[in-house]
Amino acid sequence: MAHVIVIGAGIGGVPAAYELRKKLGKQHAVTLIGASPYFEFTPSNPWVAVGWRQCEQTRVALQEPLQAKGVQWIAERVDRIDADTRRLQLSGGRELDYDYLVIATGPKLAFDEVPGLGPAGFTQSVCTQEHAAQTWQKYQEFIKDPGAIVIGAAAGASCFGPAYEFAMIVDADLRKRKLRDRVPITFVTSEPYIGHMGLGGVGDSKGLMESELRQRHIKWLTNAKITRVESGSILAVEHDEDGKPKKEHEVPFKYAMVIPAFKGVDAVAAVPGLCNPRGFVLIDMQQRSTKYPNIFSAGVCVAIPPVEATPVPTGAPKTGYMIESMVSALVENIAADIDGKSATAQATWNAVCLADFGDTGAAFVALPEIPPRNVTWAGVGKWVHLAKIAFEKYFLRKVRTGSVTPIYERYVLKLLGIVALKERPQ
Repeated sequence: MAHVIVIGAGIGGVPAAYELRKKLGKQHAVTLIGASPYFEFTPSNPWVAVGWRQCEQTRVALQEPLQAKGVQWIAERVDRIDADTRRLQLSGGRELDYDYLVIATGPKLAFDEVPGLGPAGFTQSVCTQEHAAQTWQKYQEFIKDPGAIVIGAAAGASCFGPAYEFAMIVDADLRKRKLRDRVPITFVTSEPYIGHMGLGGVGDSKGLMESELRQRHIKWLTNAKITRVESGSILAVEHDEDGKPKKEHEVPFKYAMVIPAFKGVDAVAAVPGLCNPRGFVLIDMQQRSTKYPNIFSAGVCVAIPPVEATPVPTGAPKTGYMIESMVSALVENIAADIDGKSATAQATWNAVCLADFGDTGAAFVALPEIPPRNVTWAGVGKWVHLAKIAFEKYFLRKVRTGSVTPIYERYVLKLLGIVALKERPQ
């Protein structure tokens, strides 16, 4: 009997546990470990941060659905991974042995790399549901006495979509409240241009996103490295195309939300030879660790090189569709390895993103994520806003019923296919 343990109960870990349970025979055991009792739908966090959703609406208690599918569930933090002895130490003190380990922990948020950044400092976050709830509390205080807002992403960030979403959603919310005329908004980003998104752009995403910001009277500062955050001001250095400092900026704010750079979580980063210097898991084309053949990984915690060199460092994002394809590949490869066969399945690493703008939205398709690409497409419309709302309900329902994958393939790509057919020249 093989025991497969999955660490991380997010968009990668929960589908991995369900799919492993479905793929492997009953003689094999599957365990899922997560630090929270819930699956939390991270893409909903910008809505939580402005009060459009309550936390209870965007999460699922995992005990019952996992138990119903025969997956052991442990709501604890993993404090140590001993890859040589194949043993985990949990925060509660107990130890677990595994035959195969799937690491889907997501990232550690590197707020500490910029003085004053993050909820412990002077800026808010939508990276976790807990942070989004705190951001909502601060936002309620802000709308009583509004002022300038700064939204953006720090140097080394690899998840720009939520920053753009939050800027647009805040704009839409303030317009509904008849407060927009009292709130200057500035978007500060490490990207070399608006719409880069760590992808080198997708189609005409530069023109598309610049147009969206202009229509909302949102100013922007690109090639910006945030060096320090103080109470009421963000200090950033703008760089030229060669990466040399060009101009120092002090951007005032009364309310700010900044996406930080990511690192690997401590327990994963501490395993000798498992990760790169940032703590991301080094994997081969089969999602397998390059050092430990019984460890696989998927999601934000895997090491992917930047799409291109930029004046200020930007990372490559890992979107939901890409994560899903990683999960499907590693499940096939673990099953093959258990059966004594060669592991040959590979993820597509395609990037598909639905970005909600509060009353409209943008869709981006990059197949594959790293250029050159077979498909590059971007589009804007209210249909994206409606599609993301529907997708949120669809995904949460699938988690509750234990039938998660392949959600993105069945839902997002079919939806985009319908739109593409409508836009195709006759």
